[in-house]
Amino acid sequence: MSNIRELLNSSIEQLVKEIKAVNHAWKSASELFGEDSPLSTSARDLKTCLQVRLLQSYAPTRVYLALDKEANASEPLYGLLLREPIGDWRDADHLPVRLAKEVLAEKELQQFIEE
Repeated sequence: MSNIRELLNSSIEQLVKEIKAVNHAWKSASELFGEDSPLSTSARDLKTCLQVRLLQSYAPTRVYLALDKEANASEPLYGLLLREPIGDWRDADHLPVRLAKEVLAEKELQQFIEE
C-alpha cells in the first residue's frame, strides 16, 4: 500500500525524471515506428499525464507554464519551467497549447501561466 501512496505522491524530482524519460522514449518510438504508432501515441499521452500531475501538484510555486516563443514547432507550445533547476534540467519539456486547453480547466491554466 505504501508503494501506491509513493506513486501517487511523487516528488517533483521524480516527476521531472519520468517526464524526461518518457519524452525521450516518445521521440525514439516516433522515429522508429512513426508518429501514429500505438507505442508513440501511448508515450506521448503518458508524458502529457505526467506533465498534468506535475502542474497540479507543484504549480505555481515550483513549476509554471510559459509560452515558448523560440520553439521551432508547427504549433504554439508551453514550456513547463522549473523555478529551481533539478540537476541539469530547467524545464519539464513542452506541452502544446492546444493540448493544455483540452486537459486542463481554464481556471487551472490561468493559475499555471506566467507571461
